[in-house]
Amino acid sequence: MNIFKKILSSFMSSRQNKEEEESKYLPEKEIPVDEQFTHNFKLNGGKFLYCETEEELEENFISILQENDWFEIEALTFEKELQHYLSENKLSYKNPSAPMFLLTGCEGLIAQDGSVLFSSKQLFHYKANDLPKNIIVIARASQITRSKSDGLRNIKMRYANEIPTNITTMQHFKESKTDNFLQYGIQAKNLYLLLLEDF
Repeated sequence: MNIFKKILSSFMSSRQNKEEEESKYLPEKEIPVDEQFTHNFKLNGGKFLYCETEEELEENFISILQENDWFEIEALTFEKELQHYLSENKLSYKNPSAPMFLLTGCEGLIAQDGSVLFSSKQLFHYKANDLPKNIIVIARASQITRSKSDGLRNIKMRYANEIPTNITTMQHFKESKTDNFLQYGIQAKNLYLLLLEDF
């Protein structure tokens, strides 16, 4: 019986070693882009709300307003197609002097680092530090790309004749607890993402 155990254990250990050797050279399994984006976005401190329908998106938008007590205040948007979210909730958005938050779309969502890609179509000429600290982004699941270069390629295809300016990404959604020289001069944003599924 003892001999049988020795033979079996040596067979199992050699098989395990063989599997470990093979796995060293196999390519890493690629995580789906939506999972990778969600994971990295949350690591950056972003707040993520998945919406299956437009109605659910509107409900989640109202929930954000309730959570932060953002009723009867000034807000900011540069996109006409988003203005109804503000007017329906009695938020002032025409020439605001001190907007509490920015409501915007985006050019893309970058899975590689969990960042959000913007251009002058959403931000005009404003730099990130010139915008309100609070930002609500409405995006579609189809806007998720694996890398920044994929996001830039999509912008080039979408606006073939008139590529927008002020192309930038945001990825710092929480205050850094350490002195990180890469974040020097960058104001962390309190960013909510309402991600609408495309069917």
